[in-house]
Amino acid sequence: MTARIFGWITTALVSTAAAENGWVSLFDGETLKGWTNAAGKEVPEGAWIAENGVLFRKDRGGDLYTAKEYRDFEFRWEWKISPKGNSGVKYRVTSYGGELLGPEYQILEDAHRGGKGNPKNKVASLYDLIPANEKKKINPVGEWNTSRIVARGHHLQHYLNGQLVAEVTVGGDQWNEALKKSKFKNRPEFATNLAGRIFLQDHGNQVWFRKLEIKELGPAN
Repeated sequence: MTARIFGWITTALVSTAAAENGWVSLFDGETLKGWTNAAGKEVPEGAWIAENGVLFRKDRGGDLYTAKEYRDFEFRWEWKISPKGNSGVKYRVTSYGGELLGPEYQILEDAHRGGKGNPKNKVASLYDLIPANEKKKINPVGEWNTSRIVARGHHLQHYLNGQLVAEVTVGGDQWNEALKKSKFKNRPEFATNLAGRIFLQDHGNQVWFRKLEIKELGPAN
């Protein structure tokens, strides 16, 4: 109980300091408050566990969605993945003919079979569209990594451990060519929406998240 209280106090202090700079915590460190399932319903703890400042996907429980939609923002968090694990963070998620989709910041052990041959599927890439810089710095499996997404207008940026590793402008030449070669090629409108929910992916593997914070930005010029 003492450790749990200490974890809550530490999380609260960090969140208060971040809020002074415009950052808002999306995770209180101890509950799933503010997160829903795809239908917007409350998610009971069990498969997803919130404890001592860490959000842990232990078992099959479905993706976690923010209750709120976000437009222009910076989103930062820390994560670690299990051996051969696969997960991701999708953002500006909206419905495409009943299917909830959005650009994805890939979280993966790069040695995982799904990431070996296709650089667009490796960690920090914009999944299946834009590969992350091959000189990116990633910490070993089991250690924490720091990530950040900046979405402003149609411009998207992915950071890993302080380094900008992938960026693209939706609707630009690079995007259009990548889209034609991706699994989204039959959805020409993919990612053209400027607002949507953020979700943490349940891909069937164990993954840990902490320090999930967002700063909403003014619209791009």
